Amino acid sequence: MRALGCALLLAVAACNPAPSKPTKRVIGLSTSLPLIWAETGDIRGQLAGDAPKHWAMAMLAARGHVVALDTLAGPDGVLPLPSKGMLVLAQPRPLMPEENVALDVWVRGGGRLLLFADPMLTAHSDFALGDPRGPQRVAMLSPILRHWGLELQFEPAQPAGEHDVDMAGVALRVDLAGRFVASPAARCRLAAGGIIAECRLGKGRVIAVADAAVFDGDDAGRSAALASLLDRLLR
Repeated sequence: MRALGCALLLAVAACNPAPSKPTKRVIGLSTSLPLIWAETGDIRGQLAGDAPKHWAMAMLAARGHVVALDTLAGPDGVLPLPSKGMLVLAQPRPLMPEENVALDVWVRGGGRLLLFADPMLTAHSDFALGDPRGPQRVAMLSPILRHWGLELQFEPAQPAGEHDVDMAGVALRVDLAGRFVASPAARCRLAAGGIIAECRLGKGRVIAVADAAVFDGDDAGRSAALASLLDRLLR
């Protein structure tokens, strides 16, 4: 009788397996800003691990498993992220032609991209202008933006200094921001005076911001804007 009871329990368990844990969202991150690693002069300083984590990393980690990407095109020419994952490009280095292709295919297949493309980066850096260890000072993403029907413009005569622009009720802090212009054929909607462009490409979505000052300094007055952008894209 006891053996029969065990057999019945096993049969019930087989028909009603324990619910599997939901797969954690993967968030790719490619950036020239000191978000993943602190700005140091050598690899020893980066590996020391005693520098405080950038506040933006905690916000990303709260929404998924963050994966740092050195390239957007793997050995097979495909962007190494799930087809319906999320990618954050924060003032990235100039993309190679194969990376532009991989990014476009990935987005159109259902990927979600949050892009920060700053035409005049104002963030402080310990490295001199032109030092490859420093951040990308001027966004150089014209090929992929043009392919999506966007042009990034910059007005050099605008006054310098941080200020807030309204982003659907949330303040976005900018400094010497650019402006997006969309072609008539682009499936993009501009907001905040052109500082933000939201586009639908195939099955995917892109939210592009023509500034990266949201990552400057601490999270006071900045985290709400980044959270709003991330959550808007995830919706």
